[in-house]
Amino acid sequence: MRNRLDELVGSNLDQRVDSLRRILGSDVCRRIGVYKLPANFVLSVIIPVYNEATTITDVISRVRDAELTCEIIVVDDGSSDGTKEVLLALADRDEKDLRVFFHDKNQGKGAALITGFQHATGDVVVVQDADMEYDPQDLRFLLQPIVEDYADVVYGSRFSGADCQVAPLWHLAANQIITKLFSFRHGRKFTDVETCYKVFRRELIQELAPSLRENRFGIELEMTARLLKNRETRFYERPISYVRRTYAEGKKIGWRDGIWALWCILRY
Repeated sequence: MRNRLDELVGSNLDQRVDSLRRILGSDVCRRIGVYKLPANFVLSVIIPVYNEATTITDVISRVRDAELTCEIIVVDDGSSDGTKEVLLALADRDEKDLRVFFHDKNQGKGAALITGFQHATGDVVVVQDADMEYDPQDLRFLLQPIVEDYADVVYGSRFSGADCQVAPLWHLAANQIITKLFSFRHGRKFTDVETCYKVFRRELIQELAPSLRENRFGIELEMTARLLKNRETRFYERPISYVRRTYAEGKKIGWRDGIWALWCILRY
C-alpha cells in the first residue's frame, strides 16, 4: 500500500504537496495543513527533561519521525533516574541533529527552557515535553501560520475540538479557569494558555529569554504575558491531539503549580 501511495503522490514531502495540490486544490490543502517549507528551513525543538529515562529515547524518535529538518536540543534538569546516562549514550552516537545540555541540579521546567532557547539556532522554536502526551506529527500543522506569515506565535490547543483523550473534569476545569482568567486579564481569547506546544519565531523568544524569571511551570504564563506586551505580535491557535498521562506514570505538575499560576496571572 505504501509503495502504491508513493507512486501516486511521490516519495518525498515536496512531491506529495505538489500532487495533493493538483488533486485537492490549493485552498483545501491550505486548510488541512498541506504546504511546502522554505528551503533550508530548520525547526529547533527544545525538550526539557527531568527523570524521563523511560520515555526520552522514544520522544526523540517521534520528533525525527515527523519528517521535519530539526535541531533537537535536550536540557536535562538534574535528573536522578538514569536520564543523564541515556542522553550521554545518545550523544556519543554523534547524531548531527541532537545537542544535549545538563543542569547540575534540578531548577524546574522554566530554567530548562531558558537554557534551550538561548542555544537555539533554527528559524522557528517549539517546546516538546519529554513524556508521550504530545504528538510531534502535529508540529507541521502548527508551523504553517508562521511559515505562511500570518502569525509570529502559535499555540497548540488541547481544548478546541482536538482529537484527545477524555480528561478528568478537575483537570479540564483547572486549565480552563487559568486560561479564562489569563484571557480576561490580557484582553485576548486563548483556549489553552498552558499548552506545552508553543511555537515561536526564534528571534522573538531569544530576545525574551534572558529576562524570564519563572523557573517552574509559571513560565508558560510569563512567556505569553511578556509577548503580549508587544501588540504587534501575532498569536494563533490550532487544535492538537493529546493523551494525558497520570501521576503514577510520572506527571509532575500539581495543585501548587495551579495556585502559583494564579499569582503569575496577577504578576505579569
